[in-house]
Amino acid sequence: GGGVAETPAPVAAPPPEIRSIEEEDVPLAGLGAAISTTVLWRLENAPGTALSDAFTDVASGIWYTEAVAWAANNGIVNGYAGGTFQPERNITRQEMAAILYRYMDHLGYDVTGRAALDSFSDGGETGAWALDYLRWANSAGIITGKNGGRIDPLGNASRAEVATMLQRVVSTMLK
Repeated sequence: GGGVAETPAPVAAPPPEIRSIEEEDVPLAGLGAAISTTVLWRLENAPGTALSDAFTDVASGIWYTEAVAWAANNGIVNGYAGGTFQPERNITRQEMAAILYRYMDHLGYDVTGRAALDSFSDGGETGAWALDYLRWANSAGIITGKNGGRIDPLGNASRAEVATMLQRVVSTMLK
């Protein structure tokens, strides 16, 4: 039989920061706060939320607006001084630890574990505000060391690293 081929549904274009990175650079490229927050929001099936004016630099109607509002309303993200979220800013490994800690806490998972970071040559560089978060993420196996015995708290979290962290979070959720 000669059936008529269906026209595929249009696919939404990825956010501009994804389209602008050369394909071979994607695993090592930094990841913005807007994308990481959106991934967690989508893990929760993109729940509806009251839009928030918590951040002066998150306008309504942007692809990440609802995700950031959800994360702010649930205490997962706090933003920066001056009431900003800085959605395009690359997220550091210690910031990712904080977001994942708050996300897992929000979901009711045990976040009491703490690992000492003194076995890492740069563990002492962790911000005081992020120490408990990174110690938890390391104890849970979500954020591990890098080459040279470093945990790299101040380094930008690459897309590959964030993908690994998220996979480890999901694995924890499935246990």
